[in-house]
Amino acid sequence: MSDNKIALVTGANKGIGYEIAAGLAARGFTVGVGARDEQRRDAAVEKLRASGADVFGVPLNVTDDASVSAAAALIEAKAGRLDVLVNNAAITGGWQQAPTETDLSIVRDVMETNVLGVIRVTDVMLPLLRRSASPRIVNMSSGVGSLTRQSEPDGETGPLSMAYAPSKTFLNAVTIQYAKALRDTNILINMACPGFVATDLNGFRGHRTPEQGAATALRLATLPDGGPSGAFFEDAGVVPW
Repeated sequence: MSDNKIALVTGANKGIGYEIAAGLAARGFTVGVGARDEQRRDAAVEKLRASGADVFGVPLNVTDDASVSAAAALIEAKAGRLDVLVNNAAITGGWQQAPTETDLSIVRDVMETNVLGVIRVTDVMLPLLRRSASPRIVNMSSGVGSLTRQSEPDGETGPLSMAYAPSKTFLNAVTIQYAKALRDTNILINMACPGFVATDLNGFRGHRTPEQGAATALRLATLPDGGPSGAFFEDAGVVPW
């Protein structure tokens, strides 16, 4: 069993996930770089190792039961436990998602990755997390998942979104259920809003860097014992529901 704290970040081969993996490694974690694309995963691992990070690749497709189980087995064999899980993998389904015009297959695909994928990974990793002295789960949400912000007439919440924005609202609700179920344990689970980050998900239109987008997740991944659970945070503080 490794003496270092062990983290797994899904969708860690690029963007915000990559910077979360880099940030955790800089804080002394051994980090599993979870990604489904082998070439991009290997490239990310190589780049992180070149910077001195202690990382290892984790083949992981969050929509596939067998892949998630294999990832858990790999972490079990390597470390025997998991200290931090960051559920970062997500898709948008494209940005033309007006009501009555969005194919239900797009909605299903987005929910499968952004919500069911988080549930699938979390459930399989929980036995490993329970072996940690201070386990933390961070679910990467978004400000567009806030019903308060979506309902504000003058709010800047992006284009109409029948798949991506509701998936993040659903994810927030799911996170609350985990927080309630884990209330009597030492597992803290929270949501992080990275802000409008320039990544390939939005055509690099965001005004924040991936490093900036990773900051809240890194803070929540390293919360002290007794910290909040079931809360929704961004850099400026709590995000309204």
